[in-house]
Amino acid sequence: MEGATEAALMDVEPLVVNGRRIVSIRQINNLPPPQKEAVYRQLVPPEALLRFGIPLSLKDSEGHPLLTCVCEPGTCSVALALRHEWNAQDPVLYLEMADTSHNQLEVLLFVVNDPKSERFNVDRTPDGRPTHFGTEARNIEEEIRAMQAGLAPGQVRRGARLTRRLIPRFEAFVARLGHDRFHVQPLAYHTAILFERCGFAYVTGQGRMEWIHQEFGSGGVLHRRLDGSTPFRQPGAEATVRGRSWAIHDGILGEPFTGVKMYKRVGIHAGICTFPNAAW
Repeated sequence: MEGATEAALMDVEPLVVNGRRIVSIRQINNLPPPQKEAVYRQLVPPEALLRFGIPLSLKDSEGHPLLTCVCEPGTCSVALALRHEWNAQDPVLYLEMADTSHNQLEVLLFVVNDPKSERFNVDRTPDGRPTHFGTEARNIEEEIRAMQAGLAPGQVRRGARLTRRLIPRFEAFVARLGHDRFHVQPLAYHTAILFERCGFAYVTGQGRMEWIHQEFGSGGVLHRRLDGSTPFRQPGAEATVRGRSWAIHDGILGEPFTGVKMYKRVGIHAGICTFPNAAW
């Protein structure tokens, strides 16, 4: 079945605009606005439109755009934001991707929100400064609320459960550009586990992920650090993906969660699992 899926995706029609084969983000960005926006809207999963009542036109009743694209001519990156309402604080889908220096595609940031769910202000300190995903500052009170509500680090709202719908669309997009894979750099432990479940493999960091799993096991160094010293390091946190991710976000590794880079081959599920039988 995977072989058939790979063949189908790699057999997609190449992206040709005005008689020219398009193989990069930079080339798309150099197209006239209507043409490049038509290309990028192919990344929007129809399920998101149906679920949140977004018109197929991607405009509201007053003509405001619900899909915004930052894709300036001459640049090699794009940022897409899909909102269910024009003035919504948070998008349903936010995606940043770029060409790499090795003529490949990389997803720089990928966020899916349920905009109708409760918001947790983990992205801002109490005095309004950005936390940059907790790398520069933290809003501990909001993080505790988010954790207790079942969210993972960095989430301001509950996820919209659209990731598995979006990945195949992105694979088809990548295949149309003539590529057989794309890369991502997960910013958190739980994100890496999610990408594993979606069929990604590791460029770097698989050994680190396996070490984390080992050391969260009974008698491991991370397991011993779950000593209740903070709300994010409670005994038992090792049993779930979210529990581990919150502890890592809280600094239990003794260093930032970095050095993990992954890739997805078009139509291929890598079958990697560094946390077997994990509860989310």
